Amino acid sequence: MSGKTQRPQERRQARKAGKRDWSWGRGRRGPGELAFYPWLLIVYPPLSDLAAGHVRPALPAALGVAAFAVLYALCIRLSFRDRRRAATVALVGLLAVAFLLLAGFAHNWFYLAPLMTIACGTVLRGRSVYLLLTGLTLALVVVMWRAGASWASISLATWGTTTGGLVVSIVLRLFSVINELQETREELARVAVAEERLRFSRDLHDLLGHTLSVMVVKAEAVRRLAPRDAEAAARQAADIEAVGREALTEVRAAVTGYRGRGLAAELASARTVLADADIAVTVAVTGDRPAPEADALLGWAVREGVTNVVRHSAARTCEITLEGTMLEIRDDGRGRGGSPPGNGLRGLTERVVAYGGTLETHDRDGFLLRVTLP
Repeated sequence: MSGKTQRPQERRQARKAGKRDWSWGRGRRGPGELAFYPWLLIVYPPLSDLAAGHVRPALPAALGVAAFAVLYALCIRLSFRDRRRAATVALVGLLAVAFLLLAGFAHNWFYLAPLMTIACGTVLRGRSVYLLLTGLTLALVVVMWRAGASWASISLATWGTTTGGLVVSIVLRLFSVINELQETREELARVAVAEERLRFSRDLHDLLGHTLSVMVVKAEAVRRLAPRDAEAAARQAADIEAVGREALTEVRAAVTGYRGRGLAAELASARTVLADADIAVTVAVTGDRPAPEADALLGWAVREGVTNVVRHSAARTCEITLEGTMLEIRDDGRGRGGSPPGNGLRGLTERVVAYGGTLETHDRDGFLLRVTLP
């Protein structure tokens, strides 16, 4: 399965099974496979030695450089395609060829050493890469010393060789952790949506369960009374009508957000959800408490706005400001990116307009949602 189609849970399962997710790019953060191929330009000094005729025998040296370049490219390609065993085999071959070339030709050929450790950083992780880099550094010192290199050259080469592998390994590991955090944030958003759907279904059950039971009982009474007491049957029918109208009002209120948990509860929930998503939140509330219907609608707006921040913004901070009946939710994320508003925002706009208020959105320096109620 490719990184493009894998869901976060499947990626975590793959990691638990010993696999790694190298799906950088395609919506993932981190350097891609192509970022490592330009480093092959480091083989220019050995090639210039060959072209100038300074290397004898030339044919084995040329074949060695070609094999080194091919094995390096294989290490990168296989690592980014999660073919760990094949990448390890290619790395062993690369190290063998590299040290044969370094021992046989020395001088400008020591430029191959950083490429060797960059390949180590892409293939290996954890303690193994540190142990291998330590061993390679010691081996490189011995080879350069036997070749008669100066201590200044040895120090420079070993420093570049060691740091090259370490930096690559640490950077790739860092972006792997960042991607895991991003997957966790997306999963938290999905859980929040699922919990909200469950809460709404429970509300509808509470609203309609008792009401429909009462209507059924009264309808049975009408059926029994109709043949012998038309007036009593009419009263029961009127009760059914009243109960039905009340239930319809309550359902409409639930759908438009007027039976939400309320503004205070939604603000408390927003703090928890944003904190769980690693988004710093600031909440400022001034003015008197809104009327019950406005309070519930503003709570609905908080819920919808915070859900959008968690799911789509990739923000680091979020500010929620309430002044009377004007609510603003602002984040420092990537905004909507020109995409049209989703169903949640459209539904919220319809509810706000039906109440006589206005809803505005701005997509500059993050995303701003502003709801103003009369």
